[in-house]
Amino acid sequence: MRIGIDATCWHNKRGYGRHARALLTALANSSGEDHLVFFMDSREDTGDVPPAAEIRLVPSRSPAACSASASGRRTLGDMWRMSRAMADGSLDLLLFPTIYSFVPVFSPARKLVFIHDVIAEEYPEWALGHPLAQLLWEVKTALGRLQADAVVTVSEFSRDKIVQRFGIPRDQVFVVGEAADETFAPIAAPEPTALLRARGINSSDRIVAYVGGFGPHKNIRSLLNAFGQMSRHPNLAGTKLVLAGEHENEVFHSEITGIQEEIRKLDLAGRVVFTGFLPDGDLAVLLNLALVLVLPSFMEGFGLPAIEAAACGCPVIATRNSPLPELLGAGGIYIDPRHPEQLERALLDVLRSENSRAEMAKAAVVAAGKLKWTNAACQLRCAMRAMIES
Repeated sequence: MRIGIDATCWHNKRGYGRHARALLTALANSSGEDHLVFFMDSREDTGDVPPAAEIRLVPSRSPAACSASASGRRTLGDMWRMSRAMADGSLDLLLFPTIYSFVPVFSPARKLVFIHDVIAEEYPEWALGHPLAQLLWEVKTALGRLQADAVVTVSEFSRDKIVQRFGIPRDQVFVVGEAADETFAPIAAPEPTALLRARGINSSDRIVAYVGGFGPHKNIRSLLNAFGQMSRHPNLAGTKLVLAGEHENEVFHSEITGIQEEIRKLDLAGRVVFTGFLPDGDLAVLLNLALVLVLPSFMEGFGLPAIEAAACGCPVIATRNSPLPELLGAGGIYIDPRHPEQLERALLDVLRSENSRAEMAKAAVVAAGKLKWTNAACQLRCAMRAMIES
């Protein structure tokens, strides 16, 4: 089978980019007789592309990893060149690992499109911001769904949401899971890396961690308020809240200015640390140092940062509006993001009890260990075979 893959998302550092790199690497390393063609629009950061994949570079004015964003726009010329390149008649199937970078392709190849979640549809003003961005998103995703012979998503939770939201028949929505990279694992005696020390993190710090973006749907203000309330309790005053993720050059809709104002209002300036983007090695050390990771989003299609934390033996407090309760079980505490008092109570419960943290950490490692990228690649191959044979 000859498979054309939109690999323009390879260069993106955010969730869908790291998902694509991990999944496509696992797919390429286990593709057997299948021939994979990666269509890319930038020469940068291609050194880790699997040797088994053929790379076809499509010239562009602006790479999709930059222009497929809240404020960016892909030019018609860039989209046309990518569409024409992917219309290669020798390809049996076209795979789009994210609908963010989808372009219509007119060819007889079967088309498989990833829709990771319905966050932008449930919370358009939070996820996308400007009404024009919302309109363009609606048009693009409608075209993607129209062209797709089938849809792929990352969890049963997202599958249910997609079926309900778009009315797509359930048997046309495949689930291909996610996993933590092997870098994320327990470290016996973790010490801050040079980069973490430069960001103000010390081995003696008691750390509450957050990893991800800073859009309104991530519910960071609720986390700040819960952290501020919790900090008033005896023995917890020295705890730091570490927010890891790109916040200065964020390509998606962000409320970082409002978050920074909230920090000033709550008088938490010396207690909240922004690390910016962290390479996986540094992030794994941070998660080993942290007492708990908090993911209080209003919705998560999968919640990969929580799985990465669990793989490191870090207990998790996460939104109930996600697949995480099923994926991590006793490795986490799950809260309704609309009720901030639940988040504060969960933080207090975890931070006050070393025994609870130890039990949660043990369960978290076991749960995360059941998720493998090789299994995800197998699920994806099965979905592609089903498409070809249907």
